[in-house]
Amino acid sequence: MPRETREQKKRRAAEAFQRLMKAYPDAHCALHHDGPWQLLVATILSAQCTDARVNLVTPDLFKKYPTPETMAAAAPTDLEKMIASTGFFRNKAKAIKSAATDIAEKHGGQVPRTMEELTLLRGVGRKTANVVLGNAFEQNLGVVVDTHVGRLTRRLRLSSHGDPEKVERDLMALVPDKHWTMWSHLLIFHGRKICVARRPRCPQCVLADICPSAGKV
Repeated sequence: MPRETREQKKRRAAEAFQRLMKAYPDAHCALHHDGPWQLLVATILSAQCTDARVNLVTPDLFKKYPTPETMAAAAPTDLEKMIASTGFFRNKAKAIKSAATDIAEKHGGQVPRTMEELTLLRGVGRKTANVVLGNAFEQNLGVVVDTHVGRLTRRLRLSSHGDPEKVERDLMALVPDKHWTMWSHLLIFHGRKICVARRPRCPQCVLADICPSAGKV
């Protein structure tokens, strides 16, 4: 594909968005949750872990510790045991307990609604904050870049970067902000079903004719 201008990339991204919306009209956050607190915890647990595994763990976790206050008072060893199957459980338990304590003591038990406040919580980086802000508070302040979003963005040549924050900046310049949250959901759905990591199913892909990597991966 010849070198594109930013406007050409924007048009191609817009076309990709429309096609993916038709292909995945039910695209949504795959982490099961009831409110911003549960989504925050689930997203912390999802680091280096599948959403499916997190969804198996969180029902019992939230039944026992339904609020930031109860989670803050939890015994670290009990938290570790309950979330062990998600991996890196000691660090995750520390992060969840610390975030719960800050939310209970500094935010009146309510999950903060700003990027600045969220990223001050332990275990919460920009990606996690974007998940919470976009899905729990309907604030499109950024694009969630996980492994699927990063991979597909590079295959579509909408970014050449490997660093998630650089990929996010590239996408924010190409995709209208009202679509940022849904863009991530669409790429994640497509990355799981068609544009898989090792053997992408290009013949079945609705983006094949506008994807520079189609048939070449």
